[in-house]
Amino acid sequence: MQVDGSCHCGSIEYRAEIDPARVIICHCSDCQILSGSAFRVVAFTAEDGFTLTRGTPKTYVKIAESGRPREQGFCGHCGSALYATAPGEGPKVYGLRVGTIRQRDQLKPGRQVWCRSAQGWLGELSQLPAVDGQP
Repeated sequence: MQVDGSCHCGSIEYRAEIDPARVIICHCSDCQILSGSAFRVVAFTAEDGFTLTRGTPKTYVKIAESGRPREQGFCGHCGSALYATAPGEGPKVYGLRVGTIRQRDQLKPGRQVWCRSAQGWLGELSQLPAVDGQP
Protein backbone atom coordinates (compact mmCIF):
# COMPACT_ATOMS: atom_id res chain seq x y z
CA MET A 1 0.00 0.00 0.00
CA GLN A 2 1.38 3.38 -0.98
CA VAL A 3 1.09 5.97 1.82
CA ASP A 4 2.25 9.51 2.36
CA GLY A 5 2.63 11.60 5.45
CA SER A 6 4.10 14.59 7.15
CA CYS A 7 4.92 16.17 10.46
CA HIS A 8 2.31 18.45 12.03
CA CYS A 9 3.77 21.69 10.62
CA GLY A 10 4.42 20.26 7.13
CA SER A 11 8.19 20.94 7.13
CA ILE A 12 8.89 17.25 6.52
CA GLU A 13 6.94 15.04 4.12
CA TYR A 14 7.46 11.47 2.97
CA ARG A 15 5.96 8.64 0.98
CA ALA A 16 6.33 4.93 1.61
CA GLU A 17 5.22 1.50 0.55
CA ILE A 18 3.91 -0.45 3.56
CA ASP A 19 2.21 -3.75 4.25
CA PRO A 20 -1.01 -2.79 6.09
CA ALA A 21 -1.12 -6.31 7.61
CA ARG A 22 2.09 -5.49 9.55
CA VAL A 23 0.76 -2.50 11.54
CA ILE A 24 1.39 -2.94 15.27
CA ILE A 25 0.75 -1.27 18.59
CA CYS A 26 3.87 -0.99 20.74
CA HIS A 27 3.42 -0.66 24.50
CA CYS A 28 7.12 -0.44 25.43
CA SER A 29 8.04 2.23 27.94
CA ASP A 30 10.30 3.97 25.38
CA CYS A 31 7.35 4.37 22.97
CA GLN A 32 5.20 5.66 25.81
CA ILE A 33 7.78 8.30 26.76
CA LEU A 34 8.78 9.28 23.22
CA SER A 35 5.16 9.56 22.02
CA GLY A 36 3.84 11.19 25.19
CA SER A 37 1.03 8.63 25.16
CA ALA A 38 0.15 5.16 26.45
CA PHE A 39 1.38 3.41 23.27
CA ARG A 40 2.51 4.01 19.72
CA VAL A 41 1.12 2.64 16.44
CA VAL A 42 3.77 1.66 13.89
CA ALA A 43 3.78 0.66 10.19
CA PHE A 44 6.94 -0.81 8.67
CA THR A 45 8.65 -0.05 5.37
CA ALA A 46 11.95 -1.15 3.86
CA GLU A 47 14.58 1.47 3.10
CA ASP A 48 13.92 1.26 -0.64
CA GLY A 49 10.21 1.83 0.04
CA PHE A 50 10.72 5.08 2.00
CA THR A 51 11.38 8.49 0.43
CA LEU A 52 11.63 11.87 2.08
CA THR A 53 9.96 14.31 -0.29
CA ARG A 54 10.41 17.48 1.77
CA GLY A 55 12.73 18.53 4.57
CA THR A 56 15.28 16.73 6.69
CA PRO A 57 14.38 15.21 10.04
CA LYS A 58 16.46 15.71 13.14
CA THR A 59 17.53 12.47 14.79
CA TYR A 60 18.05 11.17 18.29
CA VAL A 61 19.66 7.79 18.99
CA LYS A 62 18.32 5.89 21.98
CA ILE A 63 19.46 2.52 23.25
CA ALA A 64 16.72 -0.12 23.29
CA GLU A 65 16.27 -2.66 26.09
CA SER A 66 18.05 -5.13 23.78
CA GLY A 67 21.13 -2.89 23.82
CA ARG A 68 20.73 -1.98 20.14
CA PRO A 69 20.74 1.69 19.10
CA ARG A 70 17.55 3.03 17.48
CA GLU A 71 17.56 6.29 15.52
CA GLN A 72 14.42 8.34 16.12
CA GLY A 73 13.53 10.73 13.27
CA PHE A 74 11.46 13.78 14.15
CA CYS A 75 10.68 17.32 12.97
CA GLY A 76 13.00 19.91 14.47
CA HIS A 77 10.28 22.57 14.16
CA CYS A 78 7.10 20.99 15.55
CA GLY A 79 8.59 17.92 17.27
CA SER A 80 6.42 15.33 15.48
CA ALA A 81 7.88 11.82 15.72
CA LEU A 82 8.16 10.38 12.19
CA TYR A 83 10.03 7.05 12.33
CA ALA A 84 12.60 4.85 14.03
CA THR A 85 15.33 2.85 12.29
CA ALA A 86 18.82 1.45 12.83
CA PRO A 87 21.48 4.16 12.69
CA GLY A 88 24.38 4.11 10.24
CA GLU A 89 24.88 2.23 7.01
CA GLY A 90 23.33 -1.05 5.98
CA PRO A 91 19.85 -2.22 5.09
CA LYS A 92 17.18 -0.44 7.07
CA VAL A 93 13.60 -0.97 8.05
CA TYR A 94 11.71 2.16 9.06
CA GLY A 95 9.02 2.00 11.72
CA LEU A 96 6.74 4.81 10.59
CA ARG A 97 4.63 6.57 13.19
CA VAL A 98 1.09 5.93 11.97
CA GLY A 99 -0.19 9.23 13.35
CA THR A 100 1.86 11.01 10.65
CA ILE A 101 0.44 8.89 7.78
CA ARG A 102 -2.42 10.59 5.91
CA GLN A 103 -4.11 7.22 5.30
CA ARG A 104 -4.00 6.30 9.02
CA ASP A 105 -7.77 5.66 9.12
CA GLN A 106 -7.12 2.64 6.83
CA LEU A 107 -4.39 1.13 9.04
CA LYS A 108 -5.88 -1.14 11.65
CA PRO A 109 -3.26 -2.70 13.94
CA GLY A 110 -3.08 -6.47 13.77
CA ARG A 111 -0.78 -7.14 16.72
CA GLN A 112 0.40 -5.67 20.03
CA VAL A 113 3.95 -5.96 21.36
CA TRP A 114 5.64 -5.22 24.69
CA CYS A 115 2.35 -5.85 26.46
CA ARG A 116 4.09 -6.30 29.80
CA SER A 117 4.50 -2.48 29.79
CA ALA A 118 0.91 -1.75 28.71
CA GLN A 119 -1.12 0.58 30.90
CA GLY A 120 -3.68 -1.39 32.88
CA TRP A 121 -6.50 1.05 32.19
CA LEU A 122 -6.46 0.68 28.38
CA GLY A 123 -9.18 -1.99 28.46
CA GLU A 124 -11.53 0.45 30.20
CA LEU A 125 -11.51 3.13 27.47
CA SER A 126 -14.79 1.98 25.92
CA GLN A 127 -16.51 2.62 29.26
CA LEU A 128 -15.51 6.30 29.42
CA PRO A 129 -17.94 9.06 28.37
CA ALA A 130 -17.11 10.25 24.82
CA VAL A 131 -17.85 13.46 22.92
CA ASP A 132 -17.25 14.23 19.22
CA GLY A 133 -15.25 17.41 19.84
CA GLN A 134 -13.80 19.58 22.57
CA PRO A 135 -16.32 19.81 25.43
